[in-house]
Amino acid sequence: MSTTEPHTTHRRSKTWATWIAILGGSLGLHRFYLHGLRDLPGWLHPLPTFIGLLGVMRVRSLGQDDQLAWILIPWLGFTISAAMLAAIVYGLTSDEKWNARFNGGAASSEGGWSAVLGVMLALLVGAGVLIATIAYMAQRYFEYEADTAVSTTARSPGPTPPATVNG
Repeated sequence: MSTTEPHTTHRRSKTWATWIAILGGSLGLHRFYLHGLRDLPGWLHPLPTFIGLLGVMRVRSLGQDDQLAWILIPWLGFTISAAMLAAIVYGLTSDEKWNARFNGGAASSEGGWSAVLGVMLALLVGAGVLIATIAYMAQRYFEYEADTAVSTTARSPGPTPPATVNG
């Protein structure tokens, strides 16, 4: 179902693809712009986004101790980071390679400064979201381990006090 070649009747702009990936990449909109509505990977992008949003909604309604939300929320972070990576790749692709791949070799797409600004924004957002996602996962992991250690020591009997000798 996935088409690897875009429709050659429409010219694809590198700048537009970069900004669409920034604004709607987690929903696969950049894939639809470049490859059309029959692109299977484009249709798969919303799934992890909505899984992550479900985790955010669970935290808002059930609180931070919801362990299922701990698993679901990183999906959103990784999806946003992947979309920002796609924007960076699109914006940094040379005009010649871009036109050969998406415009049938016709010299119709020039990146310009708007593509460079998009790359800068995508780098900022993507790095920030990825770092926050990794920090969130690490924090939840260590909190879980600490809670497990506390509950394990509470159930086990403590060490016996040494016997005192009356001299």
